[in-house]
Amino acid sequence: MKLGIIKERKNPPDRRVVFTPEELVRLQNEHPEAHVKVESSDIRVFSDEAYSSLGIEVATDMTDCDVLFGVKEVPVEALIPNKKYFFFSHTIKKQVHNRKLLQAILEKNIELYDHETIVDSNNRRLIGFGRYAGIVGAYNGLRGFGIKYELFSIPKAETLKGKAELIDKLKRQTLPNIKIVLSGRGKVGMGAKEILDGIKIKEVSVNDFLTKIYTEPVYTQIDVLDYNKRLDGQVFTNQDFYKNPTEYTSDFERFTKVADVYMAGHFHGNDAPDILTRDMLQASDCKLKVVADISCDVDGPIACTIKASTIADPFFGYLASENKEVPFTHPGSVMVMSVDNLPCELPKDASEGFGEMFMEHVIPAFFNGDKDGILQRAKMTENGKLTERFAYLQDYVDGK
Repeated sequence: MKLGIIKERKNPPDRRVVFTPEELVRLQNEHPEAHVKVESSDIRVFSDEAYSSLGIEVATDMTDCDVLFGVKEVPVEALIPNKKYFFFSHTIKKQVHNRKLLQAILEKNIELYDHETIVDSNNRRLIGFGRYAGIVGAYNGLRGFGIKYELFSIPKAETLKGKAELIDKLKRQTLPNIKIVLSGRGKVGMGAKEILDGIKIKEVSVNDFLTKIYTEPVYTQIDVLDYNKRLDGQVFTNQDFYKNPTEYTSDFERFTKVADVYMAGHFHGNDAPDILTRDMLQASDCKLKVVADISCDVDGPIACTIKASTIADPFFGYLASENKEVPFTHPGSVMVMSVDNLPCELPKDASEGFGEMFMEHVIPAFFNGDKDGILQRAKMTENGKLTERFAYLQDYVDGK
């Protein structure tokens, strides 16, 4: 079996890669029946020489590979027919801008395995860059607060070497006694928590966060039942919320009345209520000054996320009274950070972590007959058709 690491061709350039040079060496040592090959790239965080110096083949022609691994969407014209591909296709939610990509994949008889569809038997995602989105998003949120109030100016994350350097830069700053609310306990939320804990911000309970006054910066990490409540007033478990999201409404307003910074690292499921509404942001007692929407669902559950911002220009102001973007210096605005490709700012760390997860959860399936069904569940297309698990995308493919 010949495995290929393809060059990232999407703009803006993405420097991440599925496997670092060291991980490919490990892969070949553990599975000598596999041959690996890397497509030459002048943008990848690891140079061609970093691979070739470890004895890994670097080439420009990948047509002899059986399986091809990338990070971002592959341009239609670069797709090689009759191959197996792994990359983030951004099609499983019927994203209109990628319909032609999925159509081309079917036309070219490609087997597509989207990184987002690699799940265990309980449908839990096994790999992703979420942790690094959380790490960079929390850093950006605090960086934005410093800029907005002219308290400090620290470099962009993309100019730093890794998480340790991000923490070091933040540790040198003095924060006032702000309150930070962090939503989400998955990979994204826990990544953000790594930054807050790393700079020794005190974690407090939800009740203390809502009721007590502090002389130092504090944060609380909230789960779905902390910011949602049943319409009938009953109290159940998280599972009830996941099963019956339409029976709930947002209870986040109690946090907007006391929090200065909101870091959104939650997963927002279909039919779940909006979390931070325009009405909440317009309320006279809303204290929020910065919203770092790490999850970045545009026009989604966070009303001020009216667009995705960019690494080059990460911050903008949102004026709730007029529901529009304004300069973040506008006195009536909340500063928003809604970069949708945050892990790109730490390409080395993100690539190392991703490769480790891939080696643990996915690569064994190629050599053990896929005994745990990892590949079977992840396969979106086969023989020019959608697989049964992804048949719901047929109307999307048909342009309906």
